[in-house]
Amino acid sequence: MPRPAAFAIPGDIATLTGGYIYERRLLEGLRRIGHDMAHLQLPASFPDPSASDMAAAVAALAALPPDRPLILDGLVFGAIDTDGLARVRAPVVAMVHHPLAAESGLDPARRDHLFRTECDNLRLARHVLVPSPHTRRILVQQYHVAPARITIARPGVDRPRLPAAPVSPPLILSVGILHPRKGHDILIEALSRLTDLDWRAVIVGNPWDAAHAQALASQAAASPAAARITLAGQVAPDLLERLYAQATVFALATRYEGHGLVFDEALVRGLPVVSCDTGAVPDTVPPPAGLLVPPDNASAFAGALRRVLEDHALRDAMADAARDAGRDLPGWDHAAAVASAVLARLRP
Repeated sequence: MPRPAAFAIPGDIATLTGGYIYERRLLEGLRRIGHDMAHLQLPASFPDPSASDMAAAVAALAALPPDRPLILDGLVFGAIDTDGLARVRAPVVAMVHHPLAAESGLDPARRDHLFRTECDNLRLARHVLVPSPHTRRILVQQYHVAPARITIARPGVDRPRLPAAPVSPPLILSVGILHPRKGHDILIEALSRLTDLDWRAVIVGNPWDAAHAQALASQAAASPAAARITLAGQVAPDLLERLYAQATVFALATRYEGHGLVFDEALVRGLPVVSCDTGAVPDTVPPPAGLLVPPDNASAFAGALRRVLEDHALRDAMADAARDAGRDLPGWDHAAAVASAVLARLRP
């Protein structure tokens, strides 16, 4: 009989980011295979909680019994007060998508604080779940976590519900929250250099950072390619499915990824990928299926997009490689089985 456990996640579990989607699907998968999973909704303010939100989170976690292992979301785990975490009696499994100190746009003092907090908190975790070999390497090399204490629970992917139906002119699709780390500003700048080619682009993403979302809107409006760039914001699942089916190229000029669910979604649909050689992207996108350029380089990104748009033989070969890679990707039941095995090994 799978053992009871708890999963603590800040805010609304239905939030549309890769991390929240991963944790919601993992929670559902663990329940489906028989775990009695308690879902603890912690304050949404993490990783920047107020004093009262920090106290509420510590109290909720400390109330868990010692025989119910706790999977603790990385936004909380990397920011929670270490003395408070030490009060938790339940065996803690940290869910680290990527270290919080690796986030874009942090000032040095904030980055150092998060790094030290994560280092200290990792010493208290009984085990760590990560989505990719890259995050595992970072935790081993920079945070000095013993390799035996880390398990990779690769995200799953759902199979397409619609057949491919690429439109003309070619659709360049980008999917990622409107946040500086996702590099949509670089994509817009790159697209502005391709006005001699025939294409249109749609950027889909939850406006996670309102100020950045507004800056992107202003940048797109000022672009010489403004009429061909659509900032679609958050869209319904059926519309996103149609956009994937209509796309010719998937492009994300990300500055860093701990895994990147959207790359799997592109691969399983046989879409060539243009992205950046950073974080877990090289682990996630196989070389024949993607062109990866340095991050923060709009010229290189535009050059890669130009190659895919102009060279039909290259594009077809990349699509075939993406389709082959996508065929081998696991479903969400695999991630749940991996996490279940970790929970089974823990003792109070």
